[in-house]
Amino acid sequence: MNLENIHNIYFVGIGGIGMSSIASYFNSNGKNVAGYDKTPTEITKSLEKLGMQIHFEDSINLIPADFKNSQNTIIIYTPAVPKNHSELNYFIDNNFKVLKRSEILGEITKNSICLAVAGTHGKTTTSTILGHILKEAGVNSTSFLGGISENYKSNLILGGSEVTVVEADEFDRSFLRLSPNIACITSMDADHLDIYGDHSELEKSFKDFGNLVSDTLIVRKGLPIEAKTFGIEEDADFDAKNIQIKDGAYIFDVQTPLEYFKNIKITLPGKHNVLNAVAALAMANSFGISLQVIAKALLSFKGIKRRFSYKINTENLVLIDDYAHHPTEINAVVSSVREMYPAKKILGIFQPHLFSRTRDFIDDFAASLSCFDELILLDIYPARELPIEGVTSSWLLRKVTIENKQISTKENLVENVLKSKAQVIVMIGAGDIGELVNVIKNKLTIEN
Repeated sequence: MNLENIHNIYFVGIGGIGMSSIASYFNSNGKNVAGYDKTPTEITKSLEKLGMQIHFEDSINLIPADFKNSQNTIIIYTPAVPKNHSELNYFIDNNFKVLKRSEILGEITKNSICLAVAGTHGKTTTSTILGHILKEAGVNSTSFLGGISENYKSNLILGGSEVTVVEADEFDRSFLRLSPNIACITSMDADHLDIYGDHSELEKSFKDFGNLVSDTLIVRKGLPIEAKTFGIEEDADFDAKNIQIKDGAYIFDVQTPLEYFKNIKITLPGKHNVLNAVAALAMANSFGISLQVIAKALLSFKGIKRRFSYKINTENLVLIDDYAHHPTEINAVVSSVREMYPAKKILGIFQPHLFSRTRDFIDDFAASLSCFDELILLDIYPARELPIEGVTSSWLLRKVTIENKQISTKENLVENVLKSKAQVIVMIGAGDIGELVNVIKNKLTIEN
């Protein structure tokens, strides 16, 4: 497919974090871009400001006339869109070129050097750090991210077409559409079992992805894949050593296959972010960027929106917003908070994401959430799913072992938060809880 001959690109699910970066990319390259999404968000507002036409009702009549010509229009959709979606079926029935997000990423990246970050956790932070390193190093590159970079206020780091950085998404085996030159795998914890059935099938998919890598594959030390490794004090090929915490920042040395480099500094909280930084360092160094340049870039990296983002940070009150939606991710957040605020009471506010994920990891979720001092649970965010009988936030709450726990509606959340005496409040989840964070922030700011 020759993208140069395509004038119109229509997105079904344009507001998704991965979809919107591609929409911005095509818009910046002079394409006519429009799309549908279920609800208006900050992301869709930012796309509209760039001139994209977006509507929020599934209606064929609302598709702009320019985009009903199958000869010069391609359609990109997210697998989260239901199969009975009217607009998507209209395009399929009328023989438009219809591609998944992963397929169009494959098209964009196939004529460039592709640096792909895979893993059930850590890929957004790792790929954003990597994109920042390449930008700071002056590499002719464009990075498609799964989060909003605080450095660039965007999920797209624009540059040239020589190199592309992408998140290699394991959901529905999307990453098998890519042709990566250099790749890393950060983790292979059980997830998306609604797609894979069991953990062994997920692992097989990651191994299939690893086999696609043409140059260098780097994996977290301990994963069952033959490749170069990264880790912390594990005699990995790229190994962080002598980790210290000073003034809220991590300082560490790194051993690579060729050299030892001292006093690398990152200002991200949590040891899991040291791992993410080492993974990005390993990829950048394998591409040919010096450790001196990498260290300087890491020093200026500001983080990612909704990845341990401070919304309030005062002596008496802290409010943190994080995207964590899997037990492993929640454990990482709680561990980081405990490390930074060992003597303070911590309230967790969690919105479970997907009925199937809640069912598959119910006991692990309960154990993770029991590490907070207090807990407020919102109802499960369904995303692409229909409810599953018996799978509710009430079921999860019953399994949580701490005493101070409750379920709240979104409408009553502010009231319930204000009743808490916790000095640290952590809001976590991958659904629309992010839309509530500023509401809570504004109310707490007034009250305090």
